[in-house]
Amino acid sequence: MRFLDLAATSAAVGATRSRRAKVELLAGALRSLDPAEVPAGSGYLAGELRQRQTGVGWASLRDLPPPAAEPTLTVAAVDAAIDEIAAVHGPGSQGRRRALLGALYAAATADEQRLLTGLFSGELRQGAQAGLLADAVARAADVPVAAVRRALLLAGDLRAVAVAALRGGATALAAFGIQVGRPLAPMLAQSAPSVDEALAATGTPAVVDVKLDGIRIQVHRSGPDIAVFTRSLDDITARVPEVVAAVRALPARDVVLDGEAIGLDATGRPLPFQQTSSRAARRTTPATTGRGAVAPAVVAAAETTGEAVLTPYFFDLLHLDGEDLIDLPGRDRWAALAGAVDESLLVGRMEVDGPERAGEAFAAAVDAGQEGVVVKAPDAPYDAGRRGAAWVKVKPRHTLDLVVLAVEWGSGRRQGWLSNLHLGARDPRTGDFVMLGKTFKGLTDELLRWQTERFLSLAVERGDWVVRVRPEQVVEIAFDGVQTSTRYPGGMALRFARVVRYRADKTAAEADTIDAVRAIHAGRATG
Repeated sequence: MRFLDLAATSAAVGATRSRRAKVELLAGALRSLDPAEVPAGSGYLAGELRQRQTGVGWASLRDLPPPAAEPTLTVAAVDAAIDEIAAVHGPGSQGRRRALLGALYAAATADEQRLLTGLFSGELRQGAQAGLLADAVARAADVPVAAVRRALLLAGDLRAVAVAALRGGATALAAFGIQVGRPLAPMLAQSAPSVDEALAATGTPAVVDVKLDGIRIQVHRSGPDIAVFTRSLDDITARVPEVVAAVRALPARDVVLDGEAIGLDATGRPLPFQQTSSRAARRTTPATTGRGAVAPAVVAAAETTGEAVLTPYFFDLLHLDGEDLIDLPGRDRWAALAGAVDESLLVGRMEVDGPERAGEAFAAAVDAGQEGVVVKAPDAPYDAGRRGAAWVKVKPRHTLDLVVLAVEWGSGRRQGWLSNLHLGARDPRTGDFVMLGKTFKGLTDELLRWQTERFLSLAVERGDWVVRVRPEQVVEIAFDGVQTSTRYPGGMALRFARVVRYRADKTAAEADTIDAVRAIHAGRATG
């Protein structure tokens, strides 16, 4: 299949709001793929590269060659070229990678270049989410959409499901099940601003779990073999010996557990998320071998090195000794979990019959330094890979009124618009502004158009990448917390910052101060 035709489909999908039209366009493209092209092509339609790591970042996507006049690329050729780029390592790799990337872009037309940039940057926003692709795969393969969704939930890999459906139909899809050792997409939670609204979604009675501010883990054990995966299905087994040790001590032989790993201080309160995540990101040598009480050795090693110990806490059980549990109601899975895992390794949980008890659970979790709660419907199955109303998370939401210091030009579908905002808090002692990070989250097309005009009018320095502006425009920013950062002068950065609205009613002199940010960072209420 010509890569140009795939680029045309991508553009057409992004240009229509009709779900039915999107599905038809995607299904047509899937049918047109050569069987060998389905793994890569189906991923491209979902905005994903088959190769998880390519080494291509934003800096590599600057100063690219002009587009080709005529299309020559196929989907297979593009996949092979990206394979070659991803395989580059060692001395001189940067120059070699840049040369290969330049050759690929030189062979691509303007439309193909736009698709490539969206894929490499991870910002291909065409409205073809996994759920939409599942419908398209079902249409293309002429199989029930429920069969595709079921296989997708268990496989956690849209490309593998697309290949199975298009090659083997419903029979191939039915062969998907939980395989211990192969991660599946985790069940996700919706968000609500309060426990009252969460209960309105789940109904009562409900269960309220403490929401730990750790890293999501899915742990698979098959006899002596243990594997630990992240929410994005990356294998971090070698980096979390404490988790491996805890699961090895369980009586079950075959088990798949869902939970969180979190660092705790000496008093049992959670460490900042940044410390937990950085600890999990570092490769370590497992401090344990064999079965039994091995955690003390891990703790001793951590005390020697000064590293945080990651403690696992589990809240769901997906498979136990040959039996899949995901279709069972939550209360049955949780009963099995309580029988398979020591109570000390279970997430705090409370059964509630109304808002008052749920509110008490929420307040207790926040007071203990946790991230919030997840309200759960006890009758619901484990809906892997889905964000349904059966689980609803509630967190204290921080907002600050900050000042825009600069804006970066967008790329992909935001090409030509000022997009990524540089955010600053007011320093009352100097009158200057302290940068706290960047965000392009929460920006609609309407806001992008408005802010491009607005910030060009405030520009004091126009660059090809960044436009620096007079610090006058106030914007309300929501975020999940403040973490330590050496990247910015204030030593702090906002976590998961997103735009709520622009504040025409506030001047820069009325923006929130760096002192307010420090208070949040220290865990103090700011009023």
